[in-house]
Amino acid sequence: MTAYNSTMILAILPEILLLVLGVLVLLFDVVWKGEKRRALGWLTAGGTALISIVTLLIGRPGEPQSVFGGMLRFDWLGFAFKQIFLLGAIATALFMMDIEKLSRRGQAYALLLTATLGMSLMASAADLVMLYLAIETTSIPLYVLAGFLLDDDRSAEAGFKYLLFGAMTSAVLLYGFSLLYGFTGTTSLTSFVGSLPLALGLVFLIVVGLGFKISAVPFHFWAPDTYEGSPTPVAGFLSTASKAAGFAVLLRLFLTAFPQFVEQWAAVLAVLATVTMTVGNLLALAQKNIKRLLAYSSIAHAGYILIGVVAASKLGVASVIFYLIAYLLTNLAAFGIAAAFGRAAGSDEIASYAGLSRRSPGLAFAMLVAFLSLAGMPPFGGFIAKVLVFTAAVETGWVWLAVVGVVNSIIGLYYYLTVLKVVYLYRMEGENEEQYPIPLTRPYALALTTLSIAILVIGVLFAPWFDSASLAALNLF
Repeated sequence: MTAYNSTMILAILPEILLLVLGVLVLLFDVVWKGEKRRALGWLTAGGTALISIVTLLIGRPGEPQSVFGGMLRFDWLGFAFKQIFLLGAIATALFMMDIEKLSRRGQAYALLLTATLGMSLMASAADLVMLYLAIETTSIPLYVLAGFLLDDDRSAEAGFKYLLFGAMTSAVLLYGFSLLYGFTGTTSLTSFVGSLPLALGLVFLIVVGLGFKISAVPFHFWAPDTYEGSPTPVAGFLSTASKAAGFAVLLRLFLTAFPQFVEQWAAVLAVLATVTMTVGNLLALAQKNIKRLLAYSSIAHAGYILIGVVAASKLGVASVIFYLIAYLLTNLAAFGIAAAFGRAAGSDEIASYAGLSRRSPGLAFAMLVAFLSLAGMPPFGGFIAKVLVFTAAVETGWVWLAVVGVVNSIIGLYYYLTVLKVVYLYRMEGENEEQYPIPLTRPYALALTTLSIAILVIGVLFAPWFDSASLAALNLF
């Protein structure tokens, strides 16, 4: 095998291994019967963890290269995002193991792996054709997973709304891509530089499609209903890994294809970031359902991350990647807690969390870690992430945008603390909380413990993670 062919294989090593793992999951779904099928979750999570380790050991890129005729880029940016997606899939598979009608269905795990494969291709795509195929490879399995619980009207509604809005924005994005091809005569992202008569209308078409993926206002309207109705682990995956994939495309597309028009698209994204942060936080204040609150919180965080994109600098890109790592750990933990509590208590209402600190001190502590990190409080990962994106904005002259971000962070702190107040200060009316424990199964305990420790570690020992993010950012400059 030549060196060139070796590089081609290494460039898609995670995708190849995910495909093999998906086939194995479907095979064992047929072989295993009854209770044995619960082990499909361990197979998916363990197999994905092994893929991550193998990729870290032998699949690391060297100098950035174009492979498969320029369809994909083999670089540190794509590599970093692939690790983020794999981590999201591992935690989601563990959380799916104790959700009835998900845990013993091999199709659900296969769909999760297919979506992860599509996200990996999104992060590396260097051609419009490959990019669109990757987006659809990601989206279609997620539409199915959102509506997977067919006998649950809310899940069916969530899947249908996600499909309807997703198909509409996908068509708009495809139209934008077709105009790009029409203007330039090429589908290669690197060939657009210096040859595109960019118009704001064209930017708008692309932002519509990608804005849906990252749930930015005003393309966020699907998120609260979809998150509320979807199986909770699926909602967590949508709010983290799927959002990260959208930002991977946003970074590569705008900084690779349109660097000469940075002032125009940065101004558009600055307005989008401002509106997204503000609307997300203000609407979260009124929520009584934990999954809807996390949905609006997710929208607000998309606005914070956009600040790093607007900066359009090495620090800006590095801050986006670091933020996505911290956010993935934090929000997966938050949705995992919601899944564990909802399964035991039968309710997703915030009021039902009263007395949780006595019913399950460990789960309450994990919730404290996750929500304080989301609020951007030290010493957790969310604090460093926000400091980095705000610093990137100030460094590049977007001081007013950083100020808006700080003000919105203060608003966000209020509703996160409101939930924690219910958890720690409120009591179950007329009941002894200790008689109503919230049991944590082994997959949930493993996932939540690991995520909680990681949130603290990335907040205290952030230098290695930031160095890795900075290395990935260099590939765009």
